[in-house]
Amino acid sequence: MDLYIEALGFTATIVTPIFFIVFLGYLLRRLGIIDTGFVNVSSRLVFTVTLPALVFMSIAQMDFHAVFNPGQLSYVIIGTLISYALIWWLAARWIDSPADLGAFIQGSFRSNYGIIGLAVSFNLFGQSGLAQASLLLALVIPMYNVLAIICLTFPLRSSQSISLWSTLAEVAKNPLILAVVLALPISYFGIKLPDVVATTGRYFANLTLPLALLAIGGTLNMKSLRDSSRQAFWATSTKLFFLPLILTLGAWLVGFRGQDLTVMMVLFACPTAAASFVMAKTMGANAQLTANIILTTTLGSVLTLSLAIYLASLLGWV
Repeated sequence: MDLYIEALGFTATIVTPIFFIVFLGYLLRRLGIIDTGFVNVSSRLVFTVTLPALVFMSIAQMDFHAVFNPGQLSYVIIGTLISYALIWWLAARWIDSPADLGAFIQGSFRSNYGIIGLAVSFNLFGQSGLAQASLLLALVIPMYNVLAIICLTFPLRSSQSISLWSTLAEVAKNPLILAVVLALPISYFGIKLPDVVATTGRYFANLTLPLALLAIGGTLNMKSLRDSSRQAFWATSTKLFFLPLILTLGAWLVGFRGQDLTVMMVLFACPTAAASFVMAKTMGANAQLTANIILTTTLGSVLTLSLAIYLASLLGWV
């Protein structure tokens, strides 16, 4: 029990600041200090500048060769693609609105691994855990973004006559994808960034989470939280319970153990990424539903992620 309380306390220290900034955004909107214009501008700024800077810096400064694990990367790719397709297939059976469908799919599969996952992995395994998690982050960032663009765009095709080529163009010119493409060669060849570039990049990267969370808080309202409760509940249940349980069990059956298995478990068990809101708002999906899913998964992850870490410790994985 002491071990669980320790895991619970650690998870809470990571998640509580996120909630505080979201609540601050909600409060500032209620007081009229920020408005819809701020939410729109900050979302575009995060999507086009600060989040790509964060992605670029995370990957470019990673030691690619030290943490490359083909088996682990392959399992994450295959597991994510299968679960993504299954979520889409099931959700399409009961969600009629294209804007809601895209938001639900993205909210159900996309993990906040860059913020919460890296911190948890470092706490569990030190520098080796952080390095391994960083390589997984380099994999899931482009994969999550391509899958997010597809699920946010394709449901709208019939109603807005969006062509396949325009969808592929959206993927190709996505700032986050471009950031990964530019950063991977730098990481692979071990190129050291000039100090001025690294410092400037970190300044922009550090803006990402506060701006995104303030925008989420500025979008929230109690009526939307009630109206989307059913969809938000099932997306939250999928993200925090079904997905990590099934994919972690699958990884164990395939033969992963110890640190490799635990780092993947953390990836699958993280709450929905704050970047999902920016993507949904920018691409015309239901941004309020996305904000609600981010809020409920982040709150729920305090309990579920702590429990997952506790069980991993009991089983000797940590």
